[in-house]
Amino acid sequence: QQVHLSRFSALGLMKCSASLDVLFLLDGSYSIGKGTFERSKHFAVRLCDALDIHPDRVRVGMIQFSSTPHLEFPLDLYLTKQEVKDRIKRIAFRGGSTETGRALKCILRKGFPGGRNSSVPEVLIIISDGKSQGSTMMPAMQVKERHIRVFAVGIKFPRWEELHVLASEPTEQHMLFAGDANDAANGLYSTLTGSVCSATAPGCKVESHPCERRTLETVKELAGNYVCWKGSKQLNAVQASLCPFYRWKRVLIKHPSRCFRTVCSDPCDSQPCQNGGTCVPEGLDKYHCLCPVGYGGDIHCAPKLSLECSVDLLFLVDSSAGVTLEGFLRYKAFLKRFLQAVMGQDSPMNVGVAQYDSDVRIPIEVSQHKNAFSLMKSIDALNFSGGGTLTGRALQYIAQHGFRSTPAFADVQDDLPRVVVLLTDSKSQDPVAEAAHYTRDRDLFLIGVGSSFMRAELTQMTGNPKQTIVYSDPQDLFNKIPELQRRICSVDNPEGCQAQSLDLAFVVDASSEVGLENFLRLRDFVRSSCLHFNINRDVTQIALVIYGSKAHTVFTLDTHTSNSAVLQAINQVPFLGDLASAGSALLHIYGDVMTVQKGARPGVSKVVVVLTNGGSMEDAAAPAQQLRDNGILVFVVVIGDAQRDTLLRVAGSPNYLIYISSYEDLQYYQDLIIERICEEAKSPVNLCKPNPCMNQGVCILGPGSYRCECHGWEGPHCESRVLRGDSPRSPVFPSHSHVQWSPRGLQRFSRAPQHTKRRVDQRR
Repeated sequence: QQVHLSRFSALGLMKCSASLDVLFLLDGSYSIGKGTFERSKHFAVRLCDALDIHPDRVRVGMIQFSSTPHLEFPLDLYLTKQEVKDRIKRIAFRGGSTETGRALKCILRKGFPGGRNSSVPEVLIIISDGKSQGSTMMPAMQVKERHIRVFAVGIKFPRWEELHVLASEPTEQHMLFAGDANDAANGLYSTLTGSVCSATAPGCKVESHPCERRTLETVKELAGNYVCWKGSKQLNAVQASLCPFYRWKRVLIKHPSRCFRTVCSDPCDSQPCQNGGTCVPEGLDKYHCLCPVGYGGDIHCAPKLSLECSVDLLFLVDSSAGVTLEGFLRYKAFLKRFLQAVMGQDSPMNVGVAQYDSDVRIPIEVSQHKNAFSLMKSIDALNFSGGGTLTGRALQYIAQHGFRSTPAFADVQDDLPRVVVLLTDSKSQDPVAEAAHYTRDRDLFLIGVGSSFMRAELTQMTGNPKQTIVYSDPQDLFNKIPELQRRICSVDNPEGCQAQSLDLAFVVDASSEVGLENFLRLRDFVRSSCLHFNINRDVTQIALVIYGSKAHTVFTLDTHTSNSAVLQAINQVPFLGDLASAGSALLHIYGDVMTVQKGARPGVSKVVVVLTNGGSMEDAAAPAQQLRDNGILVFVVVIGDAQRDTLLRVAGSPNYLIYISSYEDLQYYQDLIIERICEEAKSPVNLCKPNPCMNQGVCILGPGSYRCECHGWEGPHCESRVLRGDSPRSPVFPSHSHVQWSPRGLQRFSRAPQHTKRRVDQRR
């Protein structure tokens, strides 16, 4: 089986590596316009990806033509792919009439500017809409007679008949359409393969496929007949008649054609990854699967057959007319899929199912079934009822009677957490707030699952956005199985960094390049990310810095000691709207945020997350390295197109650099980003990085501890100036005190006997 690799891994294999001179002829006329000209430049950049640009292999030059041809750069000026791409991006639109013939005559007279000798094949790539002033037939024929291979690329809505005249034979292999840059780059490579370039990679071949070329044409059509007045043979009389009325309109015309592309066999074609896993090819014969959380029982993302926690679990299923019979059957299928995914032979079978409309029934009591087979049969037997949607009443009933099958005073199993999973897709017809509060007061852990328009009501019931799971469409419901598994088991086992010590600083680009609307999206992202952390002095401390030309601390690590306080502070963050300097922001983090004075805790992992559009990052590489040298991870999240090399120097490693195509997609990467941060929080730390000693004190490591050597200062961290004239004590701790660090990183000063060792213990 094969897959077209216009968008997949063949792009990495497709590089024409022969000795070749490639000259772009870029239409910069007014008929193209500035917007389409920018698209032409982008297209030329993408075509360069199919060329192995090197002094000894492919060389590239460019001429922009309109009224007169203008040499942008010769073939011998830029000798690396990145240099060529950067120069193309800087080309300015010139404007003028479309004199394609004059540009071709210039090439006939002067040749390829900066080209090599005649033994090196020459390729001319013309990017135009084909609307030339004057005939191009004769100069195009003369160019091709000189054995110059000509590719004609249609941009906008081109005149294909003129481009047909320009292109080399066979024309269908030398005509490209800029509508899909990846496909066109593949087409260019495919045509050059086997003649000018080396053969295709092993396992790949060139094949033709049907495609369309589109253009806009002006056509005349009859609009109807209208009364008109004509002269008459009779004196002083006119004659009424019907006259045809025409109008002109623009029509999109499709021209069927054939295109050529390189296709390769791909190990992912057989879709080996199950349960929503993503197949990542490794060359042409190997692959690996990226599995969603909750899957990965084998290399193909089989379910992890365990709920991995012991709970009493009751599903409360909406069976009202609001969800319809189809919705109720979908919930039954979801229940079965979920239980099959998470319940193995050894899983505790403390599962029940209740359903409700105007009334509430518990057809499957908690702990009623001891094996999965009988539980599935009981779920199959559930019937749709279709009454009113009284969710509030159902919650109240479940709080009183849902777990009554478990005796009040029995064995240890009675101590299991009690979890209720509400499945609903219709708004409640009775109040839910009070009933939900009553449910939570009885120590029931409530999780709400529903379609996206139910989010607000579900959150009102659960009391926590993290216990609300919404799906975008019916099929998406089944994608929520791993998330529901995590939520159920988080009742007694905080997920992510909930129990991990961490000093975390968000650095948010608030410059004019980002804009107010996108800045608000970044702010919302920070806000929702904070819900994943347990914010207090013992566990996670969070700081927030925004930056334009200067950095501003919104709050430091030790400002807020609760999630609610942090969320409230984030809501007040202003937009700056000036130029951006990420370097000054990271310097600010180093000198004024990740310090002991501002609440940073020795022995605790430290992470800085930079949220930016990637602009003005040139000055950020050095301060980012300074942070890393002091044990602080710099994580860079870039939204939109940006310069990869610069950003890689800032992040230090591809592992800490995430590209996101748009601000709207930011929300979908949150779990990945949080997961990476939490992995870092579990890494071992160096107690002296960053230096916990103030006022130029020197940190000296000991076994599981450190001490500060001070000069002119004293105290555990050199925080107090020496008042008397004698020399400072060494070591610096007063003989009557010591500093101790709790397992979660909270600093505590305590009195100690005179003989206490002067040191700082790290007990983890």
